Parts: sequence; C-alpha cells; structure tokens
Amino acid sequence: MNSSPAPLDPAASDARFESLVAEADAVSVAGWDFSWLDGRATEERPSWGYARAMADRLSQAGAALDIQTGGGEVLASAPVFAPVTVATESWPPNIAAATALLHPRGAVVVADPDEPPLPFADGAFDLVVSRHPVVAWWDEIARVLAPGGTYFSQQVGPASVFELVEYFLGPRTAEERGARDPERARADAEAAGLEVTDLRSERLRTEFLDIGAVVYFLRKVIWMVPGFTVDAYLPRLRSLHRQIEAEGPFVAHSARFLIEARKPDAPRAGKS
Repeated sequence: MNSSPAPLDPAASDARFESLVAEADAVSVAGWDFSWLDGRATEERPSWGYARAMADRLSQAGAALDIQTGGGEVLASAPVFAPVTVATESWPPNIAAATALLHPRGAVVVADPDEPPLPFADGAFDLVVSRHPVVAWWDEIARVLAPGGTYFSQQVGPASVFELVEYFLGPRTAEERGARDPERARADAEAAGLEVTDLRSERLRTEFLDIGAVVYFLRKVIWMVPGFTVDAYLPRLRSLHRQIEAEGPFVAHSARFLIEARKPDAPRAGKS
C-alpha cells in the first residue's frame, strides 16, 4: 500500500521560515561571489564559458579594462593578466572587495559611477571586458578601445528570472520583457562604429531550493525587485516558502547573451 506524504507541520514550517529569512537577511551581499547559494540554488551555465574565454583573451592583451567588475571575482579567476589591467566599479563595498582581490595581482581598481564618460583616454585599451554590466555605454566602449581592439562581454538577456520578478511585482509589460534584447545590443554596438563578430544567447534553468536563497538573491541583485526588503515583502515571502516546501524548488529561467565586437583598424595613410 502506498502511503501519502506526511502533512507539513505548520509550526515547524514557520520556524524554518523565520530561521532561513533571518540568516539570508543578515549575511553580507558585498562583491559578486554567489557561493553562499551553494546547496540553496542552482543555475545552468552558458555553454560558451565566459570566464575561460575572457582569460584567454586577457593573456594576449597589452592593456585591458574590466568595466563594472563587481568584487573583482571574475577578473581574478584569470591566471594571467595583461601587463596593464584596470577595473572600474561604482559600489563602495565592491570597490573595497575588488581592491583587496586585484591589487596584489597588479591590477588597478578605479572608482567610477558607471556613467559616461569613462575616465580613460581615447584608444587606451586593446581589450575591454564586462560580465553582466548594468548598462553598456557603447560610444564610450568604442572610444577607449584602440583600433583593432576587442570588446568581450556576457550580458543579461531579456526577461531574465522574470518568473521570480513577476511573483513579487506582478506581470511585466511587453517593453520590460523585451529589454536587453541581444539584437538591440548588436545595433547599438554597430551604431558606435564597432563590428560585431560573435553574438549568442541562451535561456538557462534556475532553481531556488529554499526561501533563504530567494531573499539573498533579491538583496544582491537589487534591480530585480527594486527596493526589496524582507519587511516590505513578508507576506509574499511566507507564501513562497510554503509553496517551495509543498511543491519543491521554485523554477525560473535566466537569460544570457555573449557579444564580441571589434573596433576597425585605423585607416592607413594614403601614399604621397
């Protein structure tokens, strides 16, 4: 005879909710390291392996810039830096984390508001990289690239993890769902004078295994649910906790695209 699943104990469930939420609300979200989510959430990785491909390009560059480096974790994963390696970041806790991580490797971290202009001269870098920039300022990227230089970036695509966003905020508009379109990125890069040499996109399964993972994620990725706090969304968090306990992980889908663009070589001077 098959036995039915044991009913959830409401008191035990509520106690678990309080414990998970308190823990996730107290932990630091500085930097761009998501290792706290190990065992609490899973996310498929894009097939192209951004960090590995970035490291290969970095090892061949003479002067490289990492825009919006976060805590510097992705850049620091490269075994070899360019002789001149610079990173920018806007959030003070991340600036401190990136400085501590990258300065011993000889890289310079520059505090920058993530708005134009970039604080560098024209043609200063032969490689510019960026993983998950909030905004790609294409004219500035093109300006600081040397002729023949390359921009290499993994970016968040359209409607990424919107299952979770819409759980808290309700249905998003068609315009919101269509933002961060890779083809728009191609058009903007080309409008800035760059030649797009590679553009790929994927949607990837993401699972949140407990409510603590949700709280941590929304505290860290602040643009998903702007103004998120536990107190502001307590009823929805409690409801989602019960759903996860009854039905299993909350499933969403992240969107990622890879874009590589090249600045054309400088035209040769005409013969006299």
